[in-house]
Amino acid sequence: MDRGFLKVVRLWLHGFRRIATNRKGLCPTRRNYNFRENSTIALNHQGLTKGLDETQVKLLEEVCILIDDKDTRIGAATKKTCHLMENINKGMLHRAFSVFLFNTKGELLLQQRSAAKITFPEHFTNTCCSHPLDVPSEIEEEDATGVKRAAQRKLQHELGIPPEQIPVDEFQYLTRIHYKSDNVPFDGKWGEHEIDYILFIQKDVHLDINPNEVISYRYLGPHDLRTFVESSEHNGIYITPWFRLIVDNFLYKWWRHLDSLQQFQDGKIHKML
Repeated sequence: MDRGFLKVVRLWLHGFRRIATNRKGLCPTRRNYNFRENSTIALNHQGLTKGLDETQVKLLEEVCILIDDKDTRIGAATKKTCHLMENINKGMLHRAFSVFLFNTKGELLLQQRSAAKITFPEHFTNTCCSHPLDVPSEIEEEDATGVKRAAQRKLQHELGIPPEQIPVDEFQYLTRIHYKSDNVPFDGKWGEHEIDYILFIQKDVHLDINPNEVISYRYLGPHDLRTFVESSEHNGIYITPWFRLIVDNFLYKWWRHLDSLQQFQDGKIHKML
């Protein structure tokens, strides 16, 4: 077949794909960006995951929700892409959540992240911290329903809590924080840049810890938590940056009102950069 004709056909197909993509609402003029990693990018980034835990590396393929600084959904990208500092430093921002689960005694469940975690390994943090995924059930924004479904999913994955013990409609969405942090220990590669939904729930639950996610856990009352956090540096204990921000700025006043949290549901995004 004539090479010139084949070239014309290729150009026509390229144009058709561009039109089809625009019709799906993915054209740049609509600020809808999709950064699912292609093979070339994956090859260039291959060294980033060398020597890391295989299970955690596999989780980097999950697709997170990209947002602007007003928490408007603008696209999607792999967890790996979202957490690379080279992208964060260009402004890439994704949606996240932090769950604070209290038992009926009013004690907060903390977890210590496993040594296998790529970001903030062996750090103590709130009950569960993760991301809603770019799937229909977790992008639903009314009453933060998608985020709550993601929280239920991850509480089961990390801590083995049965979903029926933590119904989606019993999570209380309080507010959001916008923060950014390099990884600790610092590696110059990984970090966080999130708008983080704060979710509270009070339940007595069954735990079946996933050791690839969590090293240890403990329930603490407010006085014991204050002592734990304030003495952490002296005792060589690491605290995640988002948890420390929440503890220092919000947690104790919320904790005093577990029976009347509606007063703190402000719909705001607190910038803590």
